[in-house]
Amino acid sequence: MKRIGFIVAFGLLLVGQAAFAGGGNGDNTEVQDKKVGLNIGDVAPDLKFKNPEGKEVSLSSLRGKVVLIDFWASWCRPCRIENPNVVAAYNKFKSASYKSAKGFEVYGVSLDKSQDAWVGAIKQDGLNWTNVSDLGGWNSAGAATYGVRSIPGNFLLDENGVILAKNLRGANLHAELQKLVK
Repeated sequence: MKRIGFIVAFGLLLVGQAAFAGGGNGDNTEVQDKKVGLNIGDVAPDLKFKNPEGKEVSLSSLRGKVVLIDFWASWCRPCRIENPNVVAAYNKFKSASYKSAKGFEVYGVSLDKSQDAWVGAIKQDGLNWTNVSDLGGWNSAGAATYGVRSIPGNFLLDENGVILAKNLRGANLHAELQKLVK
């Protein structure tokens, strides 16, 4: 009986510690309580792929900023047609003052298989933001993680990595970003 009481007391101690974990480190415990998923209001799953220079860049490294995860490919005509709109949004909102974020960044995830085609499209379209790929094409781990079955596709995240909106194109992307500006 004493043993059960000890186990219960120890369990309550652990639960109490977990409830207060992160209290002094600035983490948003409300965000910690959210589930990781693909629905609006969920914390977006982390991604980590190489940029054109071969350096791994994680999605979570952009926390603190509003982030647009943009799934695209050099061979995708609709993506290339939408790219000027994303460039315009990036240029307009990257230095804006946000209610609670420290800027805006695009995390471009390419579904290319060819490094040369991918890098060429980045340069040609002026995609001057964080670009990553595993060069897996439709077998991209990022596309699988996010359930991407058609491109272009995107997810807009707040500064805590929480999904605010999906598949924003044209004026809708600008309107959603404008809502977040001071």
